[in-house]
Amino acid sequence: MLIYLVIFTSKIIENAVSTLRIIVVANGKKKIGAILQGVVGLTWIIVTGLVIVDINKDIFKVIVFALGSMVGSYLGSIIEEKIALGTIKLICVVKDTKENIIKDKLNKYQIITLNEKSNKYSILIIILKRKDTNKISKIIKNIDKDSIIISEKAKTIDYIV
Repeated sequence: MLIYLVIFTSKIIENAVSTLRIIVVANGKKKIGAILQGVVGLTWIIVTGLVIVDINKDIFKVIVFALGSMVGSYLGSIIEEKIALGTIKLICVVKDTKENIIKDKLNKYQIITLNEKSNKYSILIIILKRKDTNKISKIIKNIDKDSIIISEKAKTIDYIV
C-alpha cells in the first residue's frame, strides 16, 4: 500500500511542479524554470522506476501513476492561478458617461483612453498585474454592467540601443 501512496504523491508533485515550470518560463524566469525542471526530472525517474518494476504483475501501479498525473496537473493549475505571474492588458469598452467614474476608481493604474464619441463609448486600455484582473473587472462591471472587457497577456519590450 505504501508504494501506491509514494507513486501517487510523487506524480502529483512532478506534474504540479511541471505545470508551474511552464508558466514560470513563459513569464521569462528561465533560471527558476531550469531548477524546477531538475526537480521534475528527478521525481520522474524515481517514480517511473517504481512503476516499471514488476509492471506485469501489478497493473494498479499504472492506474495510480495516471491518477497522480491528473491530480498533479490540476493542482499545478490551481497553484499557478493563485500565484498569477505576469501582466495583463485589459481592453475595456465602456459608456462615455462611465469613463471618468472608472478612471477615478482605478486612479492607481495607468489608463490609456481612446474615445469613440460618435458611438458614445470609450475604450480604456489598462495594464495591470494578473493577480488584479478579477478585482478590476468586477469594479468596472459594477460601474458599467454593459461594458465589454477583453484581456490578453502583456509583456514589456525593452529595446537595446
